[in-house]
Amino acid sequence: MPLTAKTIGTDYSYKHQVFWPNAIGFLILHLLGLWGLKVLLTGGVGIKTILWTFFITYIAAEGITTGAHRYFTHRTFKATPLCRAILLTLQTLAGQNCMFIWCRDHRLHHRYSDTDGDPHNSKRGFFFCHIGWLMHKKHPYVIELGRKIDMSDMQADWMVMFQKKYYYPLYFFLALFIPMWVPVHFFGEHWLDSLFFCYFFRYVFSLNATWLVNSAAHLYGTRPYDQNLQPVESWFVSFMTLGEGWHNYHHAFPWDYKAAELSSLINHSATFIKFLEKIGLAYDLKTASPEVVANRIIRTGDGSHYKLGNEEARAAVTAVGPLHPLNPTYTTTLKAPDAILKPEGLPLFHEKDVLNVNVLERNTRAA
Repeated sequence: MPLTAKTIGTDYSYKHQVFWPNAIGFLILHLLGLWGLKVLLTGGVGIKTILWTFFITYIAAEGITTGAHRYFTHRTFKATPLCRAILLTLQTLAGQNCMFIWCRDHRLHHRYSDTDGDPHNSKRGFFFCHIGWLMHKKHPYVIELGRKIDMSDMQADWMVMFQKKYYYPLYFFLALFIPMWVPVHFFGEHWLDSLFFCYFFRYVFSLNATWLVNSAAHLYGTRPYDQNLQPVESWFVSFMTLGEGWHNYHHAFPWDYKAAELSSLINHSATFIKFLEKIGLAYDLKTASPEVVANRIIRTGDGSHYKLGNEEARAAVTAVGPLHPLNPTYTTTLKAPDAILKPEGLPLFHEKDVLNVNVLERNTRAA
């Protein structure tokens, strides 16, 4: 039982078992996505279809970044019923599982980040934390600790539970049928070209952009806020995901709606949340105070912070090719942390928010 362990890290002797239906399914999905790319490159779709696909890719991304991540998982702001309904609809369009499961996995990821309790443990390597975790059976720690994640707020939300119950028909209609049907009906596209480009290519592109947060944003970058946390600051991932790549900050302050120190630097989702606040759909936005952030930088940062860092740490930054922040390999030569955690895990909703291990052990024995 993982809760009886004094620490939770990564047991490299454990071999994950491949779940072949998923592995074959993702292979086929990516091949179809490449076919959709071929349709684009060979002029198989017109400019209206390309703009339509760009639009739905963007709004679906907001369903993940603003909806699933910053609102439903971390509760970084409060939302009106209309706002919740919109975010749930956009998250369904993104097609990354139902909101309940998405948030459960992500809360578990934060509690036991980069250990065997993390569904996409980056200590297992780039491929595993990017897509491989979806092709393998879950580690026993992920299964056991996942049952301990508090999901009572999600269970009390009838909209979330409705989407969970009817996810597959909703997914078919919102994520597949509508994106494909609009270009066919309004723009005169062939249904097969529309299917491959507007669904398969868009879906594969969106999935891989999201997965970069689990992979590149845990491996290639700097740790100016907390060098004891594996996640990094990645300009490239932020560019690809509307601002989700400021990941060292986000794991240090997961309750901040900006998911970053600054809302103005490659962080469109923070701007979108402010827009929702302005029109009355979002309110009570949470953020970490500048004083708290500065103290954390000085106390635990790796020295690479643009303002409070030092030249030695900044000089440790390297990259394959141009030394530019948008280079995907832009990283630091400073040693990554070991990521060994106590059973109570890391904070999720506020600075002192950790699991009560004694209560969990009693519940485990009772079960």
